[in-house]
Amino acid sequence: MEINFPLILVVLTGISGVMWVLDKLVLRRRRGDAAPSAVVEYTAPFFPVLFVVLVLRSFVVEPFQIPSASMVPTLQVGDFILVNKFAYGLRMPVTQRKFVDIGEPQRGDVMVFFPPNDPRYFIKRVVGLPGDHVQIFDNQLFINGEKVEQRRISTPYLAGYGYDIVEENLEGSRHLIRKHRVPGRLGRRLSVVVPDGHYYMIGDNRDNSSDSRDWGPVPEENIVGKAFAIWMHWDDFFSLPSFDRAGKIK
Repeated sequence: MEINFPLILVVLTGISGVMWVLDKLVLRRRRGDAAPSAVVEYTAPFFPVLFVVLVLRSFVVEPFQIPSASMVPTLQVGDFILVNKFAYGLRMPVTQRKFVDIGEPQRGDVMVFFPPNDPRYFIKRVVGLPGDHVQIFDNQLFINGEKVEQRRISTPYLAGYGYDIVEENLEGSRHLIRKHRVPGRLGRRLSVVVPDGHYYMIGDNRDNSSDSRDWGPVPEENIVGKAFAIWMHWDDFFSLPSFDRAGKIK
């Protein structure tokens, strides 16, 4: 069962905020010098902190942890990343309804979103914009009939047996992808036109990623934000955090 942390944060902020206001305007006058009740003591003082966290997390930046290898080699399992929540416009917490337009996703962006009919967060790369014709033939990407430049890089450690690491140039967005030398099911053949108001998302680990090739393009209202930096890597509870991978996400 997925925990809806944004909803929990909104509810806690709302409850503590109501108690904070009541305490300031009503309860404090009534009790005089007496100690506040347990309900007030364990709710109202937390409101300022919860409110700041809610604002920062909803409208400025939100941390995420990478749970799968679908974005290897760009992102590794255990990477902790930061997501810009205003790059594509300001959205209400929980409902995700946009109320201020600021920018739109661009090809090559690494984006956090909700897939169609799935309440879980996903992170993939924006490959197709609304109206684009996206094609894949034997793990070679084409956008609107133009072949996307790919250059093989010799990095056997990152690649693994049977894989290649390739630098892909998606209209100036140069990033690394990992693809099998013998294309898997999702890399053999694809041809799709992205509907208006939707984005086509594909993982950098091209043969090991559940993405738009499986469940279709992502509607604009499902966007969460733009991933822009790795700030920490932590494999598991029994290991020490590392900052060696800290830096900008390409």
